[in-house]
Amino acid sequence: MVSRVIAPGSAARAPFAAILLTGCLLSLGACASLDSGPASATLAESSAPAAVSGYDWFMHTDADQASLAYGLKDSDDVRLGLECQRGAGRVELSAEAAKGVREIYLESGGDTERFAAHGEPSELHDGDFLTATTKTDVPVFQRFRRVGWLAKWHGDRREMYAAHAESLPAIDRFFSFCG
Repeated sequence: MVSRVIAPGSAARAPFAAILLTGCLLSLGACASLDSGPASATLAESSAPAAVSGYDWFMHTDADQASLAYGLKDSDDVRLGLECQRGAGRVELSAEAAKGVREIYLESGGDTERFAAHGEPSELHDGDFLTATTKTDVPVFQRFRRVGWLAKWHGDRREMYAAHAESLPAIDRFFSFCG
């Protein structure tokens, strides 16, 4: 048996290197030609945040008024509140914020909305208590109805408010009640 040693960089290695380089370039070309549009839209909906133990969305109705709040049950720890009158098609938001902030910035499944808010000093926290009123059919709320979570932005920090499976129907009932 005769064995031949090929020195690095010799002409005998050139065909192997050319085949390897061609394969890599073809692979890169195939990746670049993929359309990632629908996948990224699906990713926003399928990557829902996990629900946090103890925190959830709680609905309360009283004659012609309903509220949906995210926080700890039966406590003052409410991160975001929504209230409406039956069939009005409008919702009032309430949230805590840093002093001087006059906006409630929400996100759900890739949709975002900024709501101009009225603020006053909070009696429970060091910041301000904000309220804003808007229509129930804005895209961020329609997405919330479908995916079961909202996020509230505080500057560059995002707080996720995900529903537990058993409270998901309450979100849809709230928006149906509000109209």
